[in-house]
Amino acid sequence: MRLFQRQSRTVLFIGFGGLLALMVFAGVDGLRVLRRMQDRSGSIQREFLERGRVLNQIRSDVYLSGTYARDYLLDPGRSAADRSKTELRRLRREMDATLANYAQLMRPEEREPLEGLRRNLNEYWQALDPVLLWGADQRRGSGYAFVRDVVIPRRRAMLSLADEIDEVNRRQVSTGNARLTDLFSEFRYRLIVTLMLTLALGSLLAVFATRRILALESQTTSQYTEVTEARGQLRSLSARLVKTQEEERRALSRELHDEVGQSLSAILVGLSNLVGATPAEVRSLVEREAAPLRRLVEGNVRTVRNLTLLLRPSMLDDLGLIPALEWQGREASRHSGLRVDISAEAVSDELPEELKTCVYRVVQEALTNVARHAEAQSVRIVVQQETARLLLSIQDDGRGFDIARSKGLGLLGMEERVRGMTGSLHVRSETGMGTLISVVLPLRTHPRGNE
Repeated sequence: MRLFQRQSRTVLFIGFGGLLALMVFAGVDGLRVLRRMQDRSGSIQREFLERGRVLNQIRSDVYLSGTYARDYLLDPGRSAADRSKTELRRLRREMDATLANYAQLMRPEEREPLEGLRRNLNEYWQALDPVLLWGADQRRGSGYAFVRDVVIPRRRAMLSLADEIDEVNRRQVSTGNARLTDLFSEFRYRLIVTLMLTLALGSLLAVFATRRILALESQTTSQYTEVTEARGQLRSLSARLVKTQEEERRALSRELHDEVGQSLSAILVGLSNLVGATPAEVRSLVEREAAPLRRLVEGNVRTVRNLTLLLRPSMLDDLGLIPALEWQGREASRHSGLRVDISAEAVSDELPEELKTCVYRVVQEALTNVARHAEAQSVRIVVQQETARLLLSIQDDGRGFDIARSKGLGLLGMEERVRGMTGSLHVRSETGMGTLISVVLPLRTHPRGNE
């Protein structure tokens, strides 16, 4: 059994430990993959925005360069032409710097369109270099044709290349999103695998734990049934022992009363007859010698009578429960000095024999306990009969006791007697507050020990 318990604990420990480890691994792995996805998404977004910004800057510079070239060629004023020429040279430097910056962000698939854009820009600036040396007359004569035949076509070609690069950039974003989708699919697959493993292990643990719990439940039920049966047998045995004890006490009381008591009474009569039959001249001597014997026999008669009443008071059978309790109260008062008050309300004389005996013995044991341990001055006993039950309460004004710590054999015996009558007994006591014993006995059921 112990080996089975150790094996069960080991399996449960390993199983639940593995399940917890799987859950921790799934959580950590999920967080790691989510962090990767977040970082990847942020990187793609930053790269896309940066490339878009650079490409927009290139487009803007291309447009501005065409505008400045047009203004330079078509504006006859010298100052306006000089400003346009200065702006063109500034734009050339900015565009070269922008292209160099974009080259650092370039992917392999962007190399060809970027090189084409760079070539067109170089050709564009090379075409503009001689024009920037033209005078006003030459600009007026050939400026419009140059703008129409060179500036506008080359600007359109460069914008087309910029759009091509932008399209490559967008495709890269789509590729990055596809990678994120693949990463998410991988994460989902790993999560499904982990969940399946967790579910499988959890199912195995649930099956094992369920079987173990059912086995323990069956074992517990079996043990509970055995304990219940043993308790019922003990109660039945206790009730039978009580019944046997009462029968033996009744038999002993009868034997003492009928045999020993009668014999002692016969001795007293014989002594009286012996003294009466003695001649007058020696009668005083015989009577003097017989007096100690008479006192000894009378003392034995009283002792036998007291023993008979303690074993089984004849008045319980002859007069009923309440007179027997009153006699018991007087005896307790005479021997211990207690003030015993007995109150009875509508108690029938036709109570079952077992019930009368139970009440009598409970009161007897309670008075004995009070006299020995309670240091009480008075005891009040109340017997009350209702339609279906008999109520008994015994209350003293003694020092009380702790029920949990001081439950002696006398109290246990009272509980066993009352339980044998299918009744209930409750004790309420506090230190310095006295003790109250309450008993409820049904009138329409029979004790289980007498079935």
